[in-house]
Amino acid sequence: MIRTLITLVLLSTLSLAAIARPVVIAHRGASGYLPEHTLPAVILAHGMRPDYIEQDLVLSKDGILVVLHDIHLDTVTNVADIFPQRKRTDGRFYAIDFTLAELKNLRVQERRDEKGLQVFANRYQEDGSNAELFRIATFEQQITLIRELNRSRGTNIGLYPELKSPAFHRAAGQDISKIFMAMLAKHNLNHAEANVIVQCFDFNETRRLRNELGLKTSLVQLLAENSWQESDNDYAYLRSPPGLKDIAKVADGIGPWLPQLVDFTSRQPTSLLLDAKALGLKIHPYTLRADQLPPNMNWQQALNLVFDWLKVDGIFTDFPDKVIDYLQNKQK
Repeated sequence: MIRTLITLVLLSTLSLAAIARPVVIAHRGASGYLPEHTLPAVILAHGMRPDYIEQDLVLSKDGILVVLHDIHLDTVTNVADIFPQRKRTDGRFYAIDFTLAELKNLRVQERRDEKGLQVFANRYQEDGSNAELFRIATFEQQITLIRELNRSRGTNIGLYPELKSPAFHRAAGQDISKIFMAMLAKHNLNHAEANVIVQCFDFNETRRLRNELGLKTSLVQLLAENSWQESDNDYAYLRSPPGLKDIAKVADGIGPWLPQLVDFTSRQPTSLLLDAKALGLKIHPYTLRADQLPPNMNWQQALNLVFDWLKVDGIFTDFPDKVIDYLQNKQK
């Protein structure tokens, strides 16, 4: 009981959330309602007025930044139907093996598992009649779309791009970070006042972005589990106090997996939460989903956990409208 009281006092004292409302990040657009990262998902998300809309970035064969959750195409597009002979020996289809023109021929669909079933069974059910709406978008398309929606709607919704698998791209002869930096410069987005937060799982690349490539926007280090093989980083080290201190030298915050912040069995916060707050790092965990809740919690309990107890500074969510409704009702 005493430990719990001490923990709650520390959380209340160290939290940055008391300064401003936590930010809401539309994870892959309004992905709880429409196929992820498509322009319709961006438009729908923008109408929900989140603080940021996320863009996961990979490269095409001809070096164009496209918005796709990872380097593979087969789980979210009909690539196997259109280009059945283009899979690699591992049976996967890779975005970097296709030109932008070829990628534009693909239809984006709800994410599917190895059996071809929708990962989230109750999300958008495509019957084919609107298939033309859902195509792979370029990063530049999303930049200009969000900018114009901001202008016409009088809003200032930001970009939250993630550089996916930089080492993979370099091995294929492409420097995704340099191409990304050139795109920011083209649109005058590489400055401290830009409403942009850049994220990456690869800490080597996070440091390179800040120290070598001159990134001036806000920067977040994403945290994974070593078993996920997101990079060759030791994520156990990065979550430790020395690792967090290294992160704080170049980044403004961390993007941990939500279970890394709390033990759902004991309902106790992990040391990662307190250590990061003590260093002044903002905390934007992923991913809050109404259709994939933490163990033994309903939606309301999950929201209370994230915002009232953990007091995070922001959250990635597939359902930005639901999170915004909760936060607005709290302010009444």
